[in-house]
Amino acid sequence: MSTVATQASAQDIRAHVAGLDLSEIDVSDPVLHRDDTIHHYFERLRRECPVHKASTERFGEFWSVTRYQDIMETELNHKVFSSEPAITIRDMPEEFRRPMFIAMDPPKHDEQRKVVSPIVAPANLARMEQTIRERTCRVLDGLPRNETFDWVETVSIELTTLMLATLFDFPVEDRKLLTWWSDVATVDLTSGGPIDTDEKRMAELMKCLEYFTRLWNERVNSDPRPDLVSMLAHAPATRNMAPAEFLGNLMLLIVGGNDTTRNSMSGSVVALNRFPDEYRKLRENPGLIPTSFVPEVIRWQTPLAHMRRTAKADGEIAGQKIRAGEKVVMWYLSGNRDDTAIEDPEAFIIDRKRPRQHMSFGFGIHRCVGNRLAELQLKILWEEILQRFETIEVVGEPERTFSNFVHGWTRVPVRIPG
Repeated sequence: MSTVATQASAQDIRAHVAGLDLSEIDVSDPVLHRDDTIHHYFERLRRECPVHKASTERFGEFWSVTRYQDIMETELNHKVFSSEPAITIRDMPEEFRRPMFIAMDPPKHDEQRKVVSPIVAPANLARMEQTIRERTCRVLDGLPRNETFDWVETVSIELTTLMLATLFDFPVEDRKLLTWWSDVATVDLTSGGPIDTDEKRMAELMKCLEYFTRLWNERVNSDPRPDLVSMLAHAPATRNMAPAEFLGNLMLLIVGGNDTTRNSMSGSVVALNRFPDEYRKLRENPGLIPTSFVPEVIRWQTPLAHMRRTAKADGEIAGQKIRAGEKVVMWYLSGNRDDTAIEDPEAFIIDRKRPRQHMSFGFGIHRCVGNRLAELQLKILWEEILQRFETIEVVGEPERTFSNFVHGWTRVPVRIPG
């Protein structure tokens, strides 16, 4: 698509959004996220109604918090704005709910989080770095030259799935099951795919539970090992979990280890192609990779668009009264584009002065436990890319995920000259 056509389309969308009554705006619509028009809606809400109440047929009533500072203050106020019972907009039917520690409040949240946090402790990351680098090199060395392939499938999914298999000590030959279960857990049921009911979703996730229960039974009867299944099986806070809670925590760890890194890996290639001057800057100064390039990718991509809270008591956000029981959705995707907090937020700038001023990992007690592992994988990927390839060209229109939760890519067609 030409630049002129793109600008004309953006102007049309802005005009459409400007003409809507605020009550007509529904930023939970996955179509807006897939089509990447959602930022125009967020821009208007930040300006005119930063704490916005929507009433939708699909999700009921919910408040959208769209400004950086308001999101941060909401997230830090976990005593009023609770993660229970869910972190996504939809209220799952009771029979399909899966408890997980990210959707819990202290003290149980803290106890379960501590069980898995050692796997991403600095010393363990240092031990894993060589393995990550060797795998990254092997995948990159196997890429074709002068022909089109899908970066998502060939690189992003392969690398993140291998990492998940390592964290769980999961059989490598079955690793694609991890990607499948991650996709099943997060799929929008209206996307037109094969998982279009809660019953179908749960049937597939029960296969995940069955597989991991076998691993649990092996490890609970063995000496503790440094993998996530063994950690959960041996820790007092998690060894007596009910099956639904075990499945919930598995899905949290699988999705958390998959979607964030996978979509940042894909988004990095898209971003550098859209901002070629930044690509040139990166080639000239690879030292920017760990210091500012990696956090800028994660900000610009924002792999998870939102997190939800539920008011446990009457509260207030930016002067707006919130009543007990109401749903509050913190739109990280909007906060990361808030120009009152981030200078020139629509641009991808790999040497920002404050590159870590983003909310992609959340704040406070629920801040992403694996954030440093995600950054390490992205860092190693681009260190090795720059040693091999002059450029990676996006040669077709990338395709986005149909979701208001996972802000990702399903296909990024690329070509490596050479």
